[in-house]
Amino acid sequence: MNLKDVKTYGKRRQRKKRLGCGPGSGLGKTCGRGTKGSGARSGTETGLYFEGGQMPMVRRIPKRGFTNIFKKVFSIVNVGQINSLEGKDVVDLKTLRDSGLVRGRLGAGVKVLGDGELTRPVKVFAHKFSKNAVEKITAAGGEAKIIE
Repeated sequence: MNLKDVKTYGKRRQRKKRLGCGPGSGLGKTCGRGTKGSGARSGTETGLYFEGGQMPMVRRIPKRGFTNIFKKVFSIVNVGQINSLEGKDVVDLKTLRDSGLVRGRLGAGVKVLGDGELTRPVKVFAHKFSKNAVEKITAAGGEAKIIE
């Protein structure tokens, strides 16, 4: 199929209903709204969860648990990712941002986890470290410093 084979059929648009134009139009008098009730009135809209008066599904289903609004969310960086930063002996927040390992808002800070291998000594600055990450960094001859 080529672009020249594509055919257009002009504007396909449904005409707007002309309301209140007499009984012959089929949309005279009540204008297709029926008689009485909130749907027949102007300016009324049913809510997003309105189900015709029956108890909405959202209110019928039981709720469980809660969301902790004070939860601290850390940006996570693995030891293997730090190892991939060639030529960097000191890894801090600026280095992580520039390399693209940490993007967007920091939240509660940066946490370094121990996934991957570290083959060279690196001085790492972060807000939190896992035990495994600290072991791998020190075993490679580096340092893990906590930022306050």
